[in-house]
Amino acid sequence: MIDLEPINQKKLFGLDDYFLELVRLYKSNIYPNKLLLSGQKGVGKSTLAYHFINFVLSEEEKYRYDIEKFEINSENPAFKTTLNKSNTNLIVVDVNQEKKFIDISQIRELIINLNKSSFNNKPRFVLIDNIEFLNLNSINALLKVLEEPNQNIHFILINNNKKILPTLLSRCINFKINLDNYKCLEITNALLGDELKNLVNKDLINYYFTPGNIFYLVRFAKQNNYNLLELELKMLLKLVIKENHYKKDPFMKYMVFHLMEFYFRKLSLTFSKNITDKYSYFVRRVSDTKTFNLDEESLFMEFEEEVLDG
Repeated sequence: MIDLEPINQKKLFGLDDYFLELVRLYKSNIYPNKLLLSGQKGVGKSTLAYHFINFVLSEEEKYRYDIEKFEINSENPAFKTTLNKSNTNLIVVDVNQEKKFIDISQIRELIINLNKSSFNNKPRFVLIDNIEFLNLNSINALLKVLEEPNQNIHFILINNNKKILPTLLSRCINFKINLDNYKCLEITNALLGDELKNLVNKDLINYYFTPGNIFYLVRFAKQNNYNLLELELKMLLKLVIKENHYKKDPFMKYMVFHLMEFYFRKLSLTFSKNITDKYSYFVRRVSDTKTFNLDEESLFMEFEEEVLDG
């Protein structure tokens, strides 16, 4: 399977119009220097950002961005230096794997780097992914930079449709990325080499997953020798909970919350008061678990017992 990490994606799928709009704004000299890309996780926001940044940084290079094919040339110097994290015109900030938040030390390091002189006259980009992981101290430090950015510096913030502080939102132009279900499946099918129908049960792909969701679900299944053609939604949920996959794989913990929501949607077709009450109860349980960073195990086990086996 291909590597779907945004930084490695040389081909842009399904986001052509959004990309061209960013290019239009840039060429018209009205591109905002503080841009917020908002949309569901896995819809391709970070990939879009990397492609746009490469377009700008490779304009004067020999192997520049191919705007007709929406593709980065692998010989492109800007792409190569981005991959090995030596591109002086791009600073990427994201939550470290061993931490739960983007902490203030990362923002302080960003500020130090921004105050250094550039080696060329190209624009400089700051890409901050998963901004929902910015803690309060980090946000306050970042706000000061956003208020008066240095000349020729552009911020791109990635928001996975999470609530963010109004003070942060007010400083950025919000660029919303939306894909309908048909487009999501079309992009996913392209990523999977036109093999979607041979890899995933219809009971799963009917739940409006983003391309990233489905792709990583397929990768998870292959890594664990599961056949998604044979697994319906209920069976998949029971398997992930029983085998504790949510403890081993951060993506599957994220997915279980969505799978729970989708399962309730399926059950809601019965219009049962019992189902409605259970749904309300588990919505509160999920919210409390996320808000107070509680252990998910008791929540998932209760869901299995009360809903899946109930």
